[in-house]
Amino acid sequence: MQRRSFLRLTTGGVVVAAVAGTAGLSGCSSALPAEALAAWQPPPRPAGGTASTAATSAINPLDPDTSVRRWLLSHALLAPHSHNLQSWLVSLEAPGQILLHLDLQRLLPETDPFSRQMMMSQGTFIELLAMSAAELGLHAQVQLFPQGVFDAQRPDARPTALITLMQADGSPAQQPDPLFAQIVRRHTHRAPYEMRTPEAAALASITQAAQRAQPGLRSGFAVAGSGPAAESALAQHRQIAMDAWKVELETPRTLLESYRWIRLGPKEIATHRDGISINDPMVRALAAVGLFDRSKASAPDDPGIGAQITGFNEAIAATPAFFWMVTQDNQRTTQVEAGRAYVRAQLAATAAGLSMHPLQQALQEYPEQQAHYQRIHQLLGATAPGNTVQMWARLGYAPPTTPSPRRGLEAHLMKPRT
Repeated sequence: MQRRSFLRLTTGGVVVAAVAGTAGLSGCSSALPAEALAAWQPPPRPAGGTASTAATSAINPLDPDTSVRRWLLSHALLAPHSHNLQSWLVSLEAPGQILLHLDLQRLLPETDPFSRQMMMSQGTFIELLAMSAAELGLHAQVQLFPQGVFDAQRPDARPTALITLMQADGSPAQQPDPLFAQIVRRHTHRAPYEMRTPEAAALASITQAAQRAQPGLRSGFAVAGSGPAAESALAQHRQIAMDAWKVELETPRTLLESYRWIRLGPKEIATHRDGISINDPMVRALAAVGLFDRSKASAPDDPGIGAQITGFNEAIAATPAFFWMVTQDNQRTTQVEAGRAYVRAQLAATAAGLSMHPLQQALQEYPEQQAHYQRIHQLLGATAPGNTVQMWARLGYAPPTTPSPRRGLEAHLMKPRT
């Protein structure tokens, strides 16, 4: 659920000279191509589908023509995902069912070696799908790992979930969810936030939303202006975030993993509609003259790395609150459920006018991050055996931001077996 910008430079003087000599730079735009954002306008609601369960008897949960399921999936694919990989594959072969798989070609083996973040991203997809079903008066019955659970080291080709659609029974748990309206408004703002303390009612709504998805979840906030102890905790949150980000940028293999998913310029962004989109005119100009090389990891003393560290530190310093989620264990099912809880928390934050930006670096399990992994777990009281910080995020008020590209529904559909 982390999308970043990377810039590999040589020396300041060379960059200035190169950019000055690049023709047409002033005519470039940093706006993302329209086709890359088209998925953020889902198709019209199926006939008979309204937000009132009493008026949705026309919706057929068996859905033999797949139109209802396609509508649900068009909302689910707007879920947040690590590095914006969108690692979701679905089969619609059985009427009234959706079989969800993890796309094994879209993993992060260096920064997410055990695919914990991938499992959370499966959960964000499932939760938005379930919310969309409720919007049509349907209930999405979710069976996780119907053919067996992945081991703790790596996922495999077995499905993550089997979702069966049925008519909602009218109970409170199967009513349409007010957070559904936030799905198309939910974006991740990574720049500095206003140094304004989030309102207590907003924090309460975020907690309530997360715990509805995972009742045993322990979550909390570090908030500015809550006294000396809170300010001390906030300072520790900021320092850990800065230190962990620096490690990821200065570790060659983890940096190269992010470089692999960079989409530079409108053509690449429109073609792939995933990963880390960079459409800044200056970066495109640098690439045009060979000063942005994605095949080599930048040295720790590279000016571009220094600029990234400085920019990130400024954003962290301008963060009035942090949100976190801790689970009692780190089982695969727990990871998926944590993803469901997180996306609900982010939707609730969106409804309250807040932005949420995941900070996964210190939660990652590769060796270079061990010290920071232990620091954040100690800070959040997650030191008992099995306790795991599943999510840690910046929280604050910020202006609207551009959504991330999405590949569209067809890219996620598995071909029927012959």
